[in-house]
Parts: sequence; C-alpha cells; structure tokens
Amino acid sequence: MKQRPFGVTGELVSEIGLGAWQLGDGWGRVDDQTAHDIMSHALEGGVNFFDTADVYGQGLSEERIGRFLQGCCERIFVATKMGRFPKPGWPKNFSLYAFRQFIDNSLKRLGRETIDLMQIHCIPFEFLKKNELWEWLGILKKEGKVRFFGVSVESMEEALFCLEHNEIVSLQIIFNIFRQKPIETLFEKAKAQKMALIARLPLASGLLCGRFTPQTTFLPDDHRRYNKDGQAFNVGETFAGVPFEKGLELVEELKSLMPAGFTMAQMALRWILDFDAVATVIPGATKVNQVQENLAAGNLPPLSLALHQRLEEFYETKVVQHIRGVY
Repeated sequence: MKQRPFGVTGELVSEIGLGAWQLGDGWGRVDDQTAHDIMSHALEGGVNFFDTADVYGQGLSEERIGRFLQGCCERIFVATKMGRFPKPGWPKNFSLYAFRQFIDNSLKRLGRETIDLMQIHCIPFEFLKKNELWEWLGILKKEGKVRFFGVSVESMEEALFCLEHNEIVSLQIIFNIFRQKPIETLFEKAKAQKMALIARLPLASGLLCGRFTPQTTFLPDDHRRYNKDGQAFNVGETFAGVPFEKGLELVEELKSLMPAGFTMAQMALRWILDFDAVATVIPGATKVNQVQENLAAGNLPPLSLALHQRLEEFYETKVVQHIRGVY
C-alpha cells in the first residue's frame, strides 16, 4: 500500500483508508465478527488510516475499532468526528463543555489516551462560522487529548472558509466521479496550504460499484433507503445527491469507459487516487471481498489522460444537473 503525507502533520497515511460508518449503522447489518474481519483484512493490506465518528451506531463503530486496536500491534492513525451525537443535541452540542464530553467519550470507546484526528462533523455552517468554535479547538489542543483537528464539510463554500483557519490540518469532503467540483474549487488552494484532504463516499454509496439494478432494495436501517431523497440528513451523503434511478442510468454509461483489468469500483477509486491533492480516500466495506477489491485499486496503473478528460466531460454534460443538496 502506498502512503501519502497527511498535510502538515508529519504523518504518512495509506492512500486508501477504511471508512467505518458501516461498522456502526446506516448500511444494513454488520455483525461483530464481520467488522473484525474487515478491519483485519484492511490492516493486512497496508491500511493504517481508519475513519469513524461517535454518531455511527451511537458509539458502536468506535467501540468495535477500540476492541480491534487492543489486539493490534501495528500503528493505526484513527480519525473520528464529533458534533452530531443525539445527546445533548443541537444546538447544545456546540459548546466547549460538550466538545470535551465528546472527546472523553470517544477516548473511552476507542481505548486510547489521545485521538489522532478529531473532526468537526458536518455541523451547520452558521455554527462553523462562530469565532468561539475555533477558539475552543485551540484550548482543547493544549489539553493534550487530541493530536490534530480537522473538519468534515458538505460544501465547497464551507471548505474554503475552513482553509482560513490554521487550527485544523485536514478537510473531509465528498469526492467521486459524480462530485467533481473540488478539483477546480479546492484542490490547488488546499495543496498550497498543505491541508490534508480526505475523500469520502468515493463510490457514491455503492452506486459506482456498478452492481445495483432497479430491483435492488435496501433494509429499513440503511441510509440508502431512509435518506434516499434527503429525508434524514443532507441528500449529498446518499448516492452523492444523485437520484438513485438516474444514478443507475449514469453507471451503465460509465461501464463502457472501464479499462481492461479494472472493476467499476476500482476505476472510481483509481480516478480519485490520480489526484495528488487527496491524502487518503476512505471507502467503506460490509464484506471482506469488498476490502480486497478496494485495496487492489492502489496497485492498478493511473487512468489515461484521455479517460480523465472523458470522465470530466461525462460529469459536466450528464451528471452535474442532477446533483441535489449543498455542494
């Protein structure tokens, strides 16, 4: 597994990490043994970057990672998030006291004395713009329980705003073939400031794996069912904001562009890895074979310039008009 610098931190992280939302909830049911096997295979494949959040299964994802880390001899850079936990709830979540509580609770679940990266988790822009929030990060950093802070954002407007603050080292963004706006809007600015970019939802909630059909159904506790049209949170977090039926049509067109020796998922991941502004991409997995397929993308050759151009044109002419939600 190739590694990349994680911004200004001095850390090197695997260019493909492990997204751990599915180890808590929101993607159907993953049992304890499967969760352990997913993490084990990721580690064996060279992954040293796990991304989770306190709200994933209301702590379950962090707890599973914590148990896994107890028997792990390898150094894993663990990134988690805070700000969306249901207790005390908005707007009480946004206080120095609440942030301290979130950090302490995550430390307990993860079984660690310090958190490598704590990210503010897609909070409303109005709270992100409050000066005191950034002051709190400085205070909390001095208390020594968090090594680095970052922010997970929904829109490029939020990302550009966060670039103005040196209290953070990373930005987590939605970036995939269906969501290409960051290329022109953010990448060069982030590189100039050595801001580490974490690319989430690289497979557009599984759409870009190319295996869904109009007959595909999802369990009631899967966000691809209950947030299909943004009923629970930002619609961009589900299928990259593209309506499911339209996404199926678009993926069928993309299949004709797939290079020999690639799966659809690997083409989608390789496309992201071809951008050096990205520090790490964090696909999730609910099965071990998905981990293996994802990690294999790092060993495939970069996509050709001609294919990059065709994918850019595809996005501009076929996709962008169908994206919903803040972007």
